[in-house]
Amino acid sequence: MSLAALRPALLAALIAIGAPAPSHAADTPGIAWQAAASDADVDKAFAQARAGHKPLLLYWGAKWCPPCNQLRATLFNRQDFVERSRAFVAVSIDGDLPGAQKLGSRFKVRGYPTMILFNGDGQEITRLPGEVDAAQVMQVLQLGLANGRPVKTVLADAKAGKPLDGNEWRLLAFYSWDTDEQQLVPQAQRPALLAKLAAACPASEAAAATRLQLKALAEAEEGKLPQANDAQRDKVRQLLADPAASRAQMDVITNWAPDIVKALAGDDARQRDGLVRSFDTALQRLQADTSLSRADRLTALMARVDLARLQAGVADDAKVVKLPPALLKEVRDAAAREDREITDGYERQAVITTAAHTLHRTGLDAESDALLKANLGKSHSPYYLMSQLAGNAKARGDKAEALRWYEQAFNKSEGPATRLQWGASYVSALVELAPQDGTRIERAVQQLLDEAAAQPNAFYERSARSLQKVGAKLQAWNAKGQHAAAMQRLQARLGGVCAKLDAADPQRATCEGLLKAAPGKTA
Repeated sequence: MSLAALRPALLAALIAIGAPAPSHAADTPGIAWQAAASDADVDKAFAQARAGHKPLLLYWGAKWCPPCNQLRATLFNRQDFVERSRAFVAVSIDGDLPGAQKLGSRFKVRGYPTMILFNGDGQEITRLPGEVDAAQVMQVLQLGLANGRPVKTVLADAKAGKPLDGNEWRLLAFYSWDTDEQQLVPQAQRPALLAKLAAACPASEAAAATRLQLKALAEAEEGKLPQANDAQRDKVRQLLADPAASRAQMDVITNWAPDIVKALAGDDARQRDGLVRSFDTALQRLQADTSLSRADRLTALMARVDLARLQAGVADDAKVVKLPPALLKEVRDAAAREDREITDGYERQAVITTAAHTLHRTGLDAESDALLKANLGKSHSPYYLMSQLAGNAKARGDKAEALRWYEQAFNKSEGPATRLQWGASYVSALVELAPQDGTRIERAVQQLLDEAAAQPNAFYERSARSLQKVGAKLQAWNAKGQHAAAMQRLQARLGGVCAKLDAADPQRATCEGLLKAAPGKTA
C-alpha cells in the first residue's frame, strides 16, 4: 500500500497549483544532486566520493510516482537534509533517462523510490525506507553515515549470534526491506528472518525489536510464521495504546494494519474485532497528528477504511461497499480539504492520488472520478490519474470507459520507460476486457514494439518487465492458437527488434523470449 527524479528531456509544460513542479530531483534547491544516466556518470560520482572521503546517496525515482513526489515535498525540502547532503555525494537517477534501466540492473533497484547509501569504496551501506516520515528517514541516514558497516555484514553477524550495538540493531530494523530486491534474503524467507531478528534483539532496543516483529507480521503469508499467541497480541495492543510508541512505528501501522490484524487474529473473530478497535484508535490519533505530512495522515485514514472493509467482509474486488456513514463523511471531508488546501505540485501528486484511491475503497467511485478529473489539469503527470480513472471504470464493470482511459493514459504518458509501462497496462486491459478486438490489440502491441526498438535499454529492469507482461498476456490470449496469424506477425516484428541487439548483450535473450510459444503450442 505503500503504494518514489524526473525526465527533463521529455518535460511538457506543467500546469499545477502554486509553484510548478521541477523537472528532476536534481532541481531540488540547496542540494547538489548529480543527475546520472549512464555507468560513466555513476563512476564519476563514485570517484568524486572517494576523492572527498565521502559516502554517496543514490536516489532512483520517476516524475509520476506519488511516493517520489512525497519525498520531494517533504524530505528533500528539509533544511537538515539540505545541510546533511553536504556530507555526501548526492546522485539522482530518473527512471526515464536513456541508461536508467541498465543502471537499475547494476544496482538491483526496481521500485520507485529507492534510496541507497554507499560508502566511498562503492559498498552498499543500507537502503533507506522511503515510506517512513521525513524525520525518521533523517535518523536512518544518520545511522548509516555514522555506522559505516554495510548492512549485509551487520546482518551476517546478527544471524551468527554475534553482538551488535544499538545503532546496528536500529539499522536492521529501519532497513528498506521493501526495496531489498533479495539482496540480503530471498523474499519468501524474509518474514521468518525478521521474526528471528526481533526475537534476538536485546531488551535495550525494544523499539527496533517491535518494528522487526511488526514487519514480520505484515509480510507473513498464511502458515509461514508460527501461529500468533496472546503475548504477541498483547504487545501489539500495548504499542497501539502508547501515543509515542505508535507514532514511532507509524509507517508500519498505517501501511500494513489489515495484514497485521490477519496475521495476529487468523479466523478468530473476537480477536480480530479487538485488534481492529485498537488499530482504529491509534490510526485516528495519527490521522490528527499535524507533525505528520498530509500524505501520512491520509494513509492513516485509508488504513481505517481497509480495516472497516475487513470487518465488513468486503472482498478486494467488491463493486458494492457499505461502510459506516461517519467514516464515509471523514473520507469525503478529507479529500475535499486536501484538494482545496494543497498548493505544492509535488504534494498534490502524492496526496490527491491517495485521496482518490481512498474514495474508491469506500465505494465512492463517482466522487473518486470527480476528484481525479478535476486534477488532470493540475497534475504534472496526468496520465497517472488517468490510470486510476481506468481502474475505477474497470472495477465497476464499464469496459468501454476503462479502455478509453487506459488508452488515453498511454497516449499522454511521457518518458521511454514510463511509456512502455503504461503501454503494457493498456495492452493488458485490451486482452482482458476486449479479447475479441484482435485488430486493436495487434495495433497497440506493434506501437509498443516500435517504441522499444527506438530505445537503447528497453529490455532492462522495469522496461523489460513491462514487455514481459505483454508477452505473457499475448501467450494467454493465444493459448488455443486462435490468434496464430496475429501472433506470427507480431513475432516477426519482434524478431526484427531483437536482431538489432548484439548477441552478447543480455537484452537479446530477454527480447527473444518475449513471444516464444510454449512447447506444444501453436505460435
